[in-house]
Amino acid sequence: MIFFGHRFIENENFYHISSIEAILNTPPSSTLYIEFSEMNLDIINHAALNSMSIAIYAQNITQVVYASSLSASYIVVPRDLAKSAQNVAENYLFDAKILVLIEEEDEIEELALLGLDGTIFPNAIIKINS
Repeated sequence: MIFFGHRFIENENFYHISSIEAILNTPPSSTLYIEFSEMNLDIINHAALNSMSIAIYAQNITQVVYASSLSASYIVVPRDLAKSAQNVAENYLFDAKILVLIEEEDEIEELALLGLDGTIFPNAIIKINS
C-alpha cells in the first residue's frame, strides 16, 4: 500500500492545476492532480502528450475507466467508490494505481483489508494558481 501525505511516510506531493498555464508553476517532474471533467480534457491530454505524471480525481466508474485510458499514473477516488474502482482496475489490468482520498489515519486499516493500492491525505495535494 502506498501513502501520500501521511505524517510517518515521506512521499511526493501532487499539484492541483486547473489550466495548462498552471503547469509552469509546478516543480519539474511533479505529478499533476486534475479533476476529471470534459472541461479539463485539454489539460489532461496536454499532460499525457508531454509524458507528465497525472493523478486524475474520478467520481464514478466511467470516469475511472476514462482516467486509465487517458494515461493517468494515479486515479484518486472517494471512499464510497474505492472497492469498485479497485476491482475494475484489477480486472482490466490498469497501469494506474487507485488511491482513496482520506481524512483520518483510522481509515487505512479498512482500505488495506479491501486491497486498495493506496491512500492520499488532502495535505499531499497542493493547489497551484495560473
